[in-house]
Amino acid sequence: MRTFDGKRGGDWRFRSARFLVRIVVVIAVLVAVVWLVMMLWNWLMPALFDGARTIDYWHALGLLVLCKILFGGGHGRWREHRRWHHMSAAEREEFGRRFRGRCRDGYPGSDSATSMPAGDNGGDKT
Repeated sequence: MRTFDGKRGGDWRFRSARFLVRIVVVIAVLVAVVWLVMMLWNWLMPALFDGARTIDYWHALGLLVLCKILFGGGHGRWREHRRWHHMSAAEREEFGRRFRGRCRDGYPGSDSATSMPAGDNGGDKT
């Protein structure tokens, strides 16, 4: 966004207001997600498992933090996804060739599945 004097970004008051609105939205989404986890837990778990108790808001938040620690939230996959889109065509081909070389039995369409010598059954002794 350009202002009348040609500078980008507008007035600092508008930028700070936009920043505050973003923080409020992030906090509101976090509160809603924790509330949703609490409601789903309290609806499903006691009905499915005899020993399961209902949880309150803070236990639901703790459960989400524990899941984030244990399962990582998928950040590793997104980094790989971004890296793939920034590769050139030659780098993608090289990456695919190396990946196919790691597959012992190959997969449909891979070069390693068709490059076995005749009579070799992949190391099986049957």
